[in-house]
Amino acid sequence: MIAGRIAAVALMIAGAAAGATAAEPLPSGTSYLSEGLRTQQLDEAANPGMLWVGEGARLWELPQGPAGRSCTSCHGAAADAMRGVATRYPAVDAPSGDLLNLEGRINRCRTRHQEAEAFAYESDELLGLTAFVARQSLGMPVRVETGGAAAPHYDAGRAFFHRRQGQLNLSCAHCHVDNAGRPLRGDTISHGLANGYPAYRLEWQALGSLHRRLRSCSFGVRAVQHGYGSPQYLALELYLAARAEGVPVETPAIRR
Repeated sequence: MIAGRIAAVALMIAGAAAGATAAEPLPSGTSYLSEGLRTQQLDEAANPGMLWVGEGARLWELPQGPAGRSCTSCHGAAADAMRGVATRYPAVDAPSGDLLNLEGRINRCRTRHQEAEAFAYESDELLGLTAFVARQSLGMPVRVETGGAAAPHYDAGRAFFHRRQGQLNLSCAHCHVDNAGRPLRGDTISHGLANGYPAYRLEWQALGSLHRRLRSCSFGVRAVQHGYGSPQYLALELYLAARAEGVPVETPAIRR
């Protein structure tokens, strides 16, 4: 009798766990775009972000630094070697223990293997290569590692997301959880997922990184704007990626 009850409880726990893992992913910011913008995003000839992807494709083949190596020299064809890579970032770099996003990984490869200088954050070169690499994972679901060495960064990012900040005393969650889907100044508040970055924002009239958007959000609530590639924004980026688990990569997305 007792053994039977234990087995029943075990089945209930297993069922609950299965239900938890089968939860539907949050909706991408693309779902809040107009039909015209969604169509434009899907059309490679009309999506302005593809101009940066094209630049990234050129840089992929270009020998760099004293080593005279191109990305192709080590990785070969991007369509094969980079497929799925963007779904796993940010990730911890094993040799250094640093948390790197895709931009950081590209620059680490430049300095470590090409013996070249790192690209400046928000430069067209870094945006182009990042968008090109991410494009190879188009349509694949985001799935980052949040345990092990990544766990402290994930915890820091989660704390940042839920912490009230700035003169407006708001957290990221106040907008992107409590009010997601509601209108704000002619736009719709999204869930704050980053599966489309680098993205072409209409307000910028250019491609921009996620950290550029995070700095805008910090400015909007009158909080401290951390630097591009800062530990604070990298940790937040990891947490946002975890919230986007199962959501397909859409780089370069179009956002308002």
